[in-house]
Amino acid sequence: MSVSRLLIFLGVVLSIVCGVHYFLWVRLARDPGWPAPVVRGMGWGLAILAASIPLGIFASRTLSRTAAAPFSWLAYVWMGVMFVLFLTLLPMELVRVGARVAGVDPERRLALARILAGAAGIIGLVESGAGIASVLSRVAVKQIRVPIAKLPKALSGYTIVQLTDVHVGPTIGRAFIEQIVRTTNALAPDLIAITGDLVDGSVASLGALVEPLRELRAKDGVYFVTGNHEYYSGPDEWIAHLRTLGIRVLRNERIELKDGLDLAGVDDTSAHNYGRGHGQDLPRAMAGRDPSRALVLLAHQPKAVIEACKLGVDLQLSGHTHGGQIWPWGYAVRIDQPHVAGLHDHEGTAIYVSRGTGYWGPPLRVGAPAEITRIELVST
Repeated sequence: MSVSRLLIFLGVVLSIVCGVHYFLWVRLARDPGWPAPVVRGMGWGLAILAASIPLGIFASRTLSRTAAAPFSWLAYVWMGVMFVLFLTLLPMELVRVGARVAGVDPERRLALARILAGAAGIIGLVESGAGIASVLSRVAVKQIRVPIAKLPKALSGYTIVQLTDVHVGPTIGRAFIEQIVRTTNALAPDLIAITGDLVDGSVASLGALVEPLRELRAKDGVYFVTGNHEYYSGPDEWIAHLRTLGIRVLRNERIELKDGLDLAGVDDTSAHNYGRGHGQDLPRAMAGRDPSRALVLLAHQPKAVIEACKLGVDLQLSGHTHGGQIWPWGYAVRIDQPHVAGLHDHEGTAIYVSRGTGYWGPPLRVGAPAEITRIELVST
């Protein structure tokens, strides 16, 4: 990214951060008419928290991970709480407008402002606390069964464990990887699929943190496809590093797993933006396949299914969406992706979209718990 584009990006981000914090101050402090010391205190508090976001991001990129940890946690936790408070206050604007249109007198509007501020504060903080508790809890195993007509009877019951969107980075580290490795291995899967967005940072910074992935065990191996965040973090370096951990990276290619079952994997949908040799190429992955054989496709973004269904893919495994991560963000995700979470039929192709194993940015999950997915293929 050029210096000019970076400055424009930072300018936009800082404008949004400042605008949201000003809105929070107006609705939570000024409009309710609290005593002047309270209004000033809340103003300074919000100003400090606003500053923590760019400072935390800067620290995570310039300091060692250990030194940056306190700043990163403060920045990302507050980013999530800020977002929840903002979304809680937003629909309350309808009540304010309604009161003004109805001609409610100023004294009653002040009382209403205090009620709305108190309700938003309580709801937002309780929801944020529940979201933080969700990501600090052990990741649950979600079990699903997917019928596949072309799957041979002998392979009915074949199991795949899907990990996706772990986002090792400022607030997710080695201990989390060790935990999901233990949980995954305990499931004794036939195959392990990691469908992208494993990391948020360079191999130099995070390589040691993902080392426990070397211990993943599956009868037919561990496979990986890139997500968009690998392309932000240095795709060639990560592809090479994951291979040293015994993980096979599928790049627009297909392999024959068993008699009657194929596995294919493609680069992320955004990969073509990152230079020669990168780019999603489904036709290349499908070239020369026997259409009578069942085929499972690993593709980070659900939107790949739009082309995959035309090429006869039986099942696509994806992530990317986090299931929205913080409700109701999932509704916005639907603008870009055909499916946000769960198992769907897309014009004859089954697609499973995981809500993700880790989280991105704020360590909060509201209405979209993390998962390690055990997928059982069933012959029909």
